[in-house]
Amino acid sequence: MIKHIILFVVFQCFCAIVFSQSLTGKVVGIMDGDSFKLLTLDSTVVRVRLANIDCPEKKQPFSAKATQFTADAIFGKMVTINIQKTDRYRRYISNVIYNDSLSLCHELVKNGLAWHYVKYSKDKILQEMEDKAKAAKVGLWQDPQPIAPWEWRSSKKKKKVKSE
Repeated sequence: MIKHIILFVVFQCFCAIVFSQSLTGKVVGIMDGDSFKLLTLDSTVVRVRLANIDCPEKKQPFSAKATQFTADAIFGKMVTINIQKTDRYRRYISNVIYNDSLSLCHELVKNGLAWHYVKYSKDKILQEMEDKAKAAKVGLWQDPQPIAPWEWRSSKKKKKVKSE
């Protein structure tokens, strides 16, 4: 029993260290508005997914603008990622800091190019930023009925199941 408790505590400490890790590197690829490739200082390429937000999918309105915003903000630049966890695709789910102090998640939401992903986040600052962008009809909030990416993905899956 004591061995199990010790192993559990060691595992929890290991997870806390791994998932509170920060990495610095150069952005070498942009996949879409909320994911990119980072070349770390030890020359490893890692895939990063922005935490707590969701940008429009490739065929949704404002997807290209979100991707372009991300590219303009970070491509070819040194950034720091604060890793929260890894996902099933082995991407680092991270908050990204660029230009020394700007949060990419905050900037995307503030500019109406991403939703606060409330299913995975309780971040009050992101929610306030989304509410302000929505009220000002900034970016994707210009659309009278914007469809959240998670709802869009869900509807695509349902259509695919029906057509099979």
